[in-house]
Amino acid sequence: MIKNLKLKFIVLSTISIFLLLLTVVFGMNVLNYNSVVREADSTLSLLSHNKGVFPDMGGNRGDRLPPNMSPELPFESRYFSVLLNGNGDVIRAETSQIISVDAEKAVEYADDIMNKNSKCGFVDSFRYVRTVEGNGVRITFLDCGRQLDAYYNFLIISIIMAITGFIIVFLVISFFSGKFIRPISESYEKQKRFITDAGHEIKTPLTIISANVDVLEMDMGKNECLEDIRQQAERLTVLTNDLVYLARMEESENTLQMIEFPVSDVVQETSAPFKTLFQAQEKEFICNVQPMLSMQGNYKAIRQLVSILMDNALKYSPVGGTVTLNFTRQNKNLILTVSNTIDTVITSENLNHIFDRFYRTDPSRNSETGGHGIGLSVARAIVTAHGGKINADIKGGNLFQITAVLPI
Repeated sequence: MIKNLKLKFIVLSTISIFLLLLTVVFGMNVLNYNSVVREADSTLSLLSHNKGVFPDMGGNRGDRLPPNMSPELPFESRYFSVLLNGNGDVIRAETSQIISVDAEKAVEYADDIMNKNSKCGFVDSFRYVRTVEGNGVRITFLDCGRQLDAYYNFLIISIIMAITGFIIVFLVISFFSGKFIRPISESYEKQKRFITDAGHEIKTPLTIISANVDVLEMDMGKNECLEDIRQQAERLTVLTNDLVYLARMEESENTLQMIEFPVSDVVQETSAPFKTLFQAQEKEFICNVQPMLSMQGNYKAIRQLVSILMDNALKYSPVGGTVTLNFTRQNKNLILTVSNTIDTVITSENLNHIFDRFYRTDPSRNSETGGHGIGLSVARAIVTAHGGKINADIKGGNLFQITAVLPI
């Protein structure tokens, strides 16, 4: 349990850090890219409204620029434009403000954009915009190579830094995770030790009480009070043994003695005696066990698992109901399913706590069934000790089903 808790803590923490870094990197780069596009579109808007040139190119070039633009922008920008008539024929290509593109290349870019029928976008490292000018169309291009290079460099650096930071945080969390969950681990270990120690201490008084009851019955004969004392002592003894067994199962998840054994025979032999009990209570019992199956596990624990599930089905199925046990192999797993009809409503909230200690679906905690609400907790501990999974479900509204998946 503690190892699973530690693993969940590491996974949850690293996923949270990963999502945080992903959000930060994605957000910064989206904003950076939008900034490049916004500045380019602002410059292109100015150029396209002035026939492909900056305003007042012959005089003081800063006087007629918008206040949010630098007076140095006309000197820093490299741009060109192509003017076409209404039929798409080239009238003029203006490339005097750029060296890397000649008139022929500019016309190729313009033809490509006219074929795409797009209003604005990128072609290579040039941002373009298409505007109507008189009876024709002007396509203005702005060289954004330096800005895009800066953007891509920032993108790569931010990704590398995010990955590096993620790895460092993952290593730190993995290293210190044991310290983070140590209080929980210590509390859990103390709880298990308390149950084990208290169980051993309680056994002696219970044995003495039962022995004294026997002595009193020999002297006084049987009476109702002594019988009540005996029943409650036996009930408490069973509960104590179950608690100690559960604590030991949880303590020995990785030290449980495992051997190869014919599990089909164990399931068949354990469930067979219940047939008489079902008949006595007018309940139908259907048993389907696939023969010749074997597994690596603890046969005593598996026998206990089958007995618990069968006993649970016996107690909580109504008169005239049906109990079904199925045991089959699916790929590399063994599937043990025990289902029984029910005459009470079990909600999804009940199912979430069905394997908790001392939990009962009956809020009044009626003990007429003779159980303590701990059997399914023991069943879960057995399945977990074998590296499997167990779950409960409601089928068709009136069929309660418990499924245990055990790796071979």
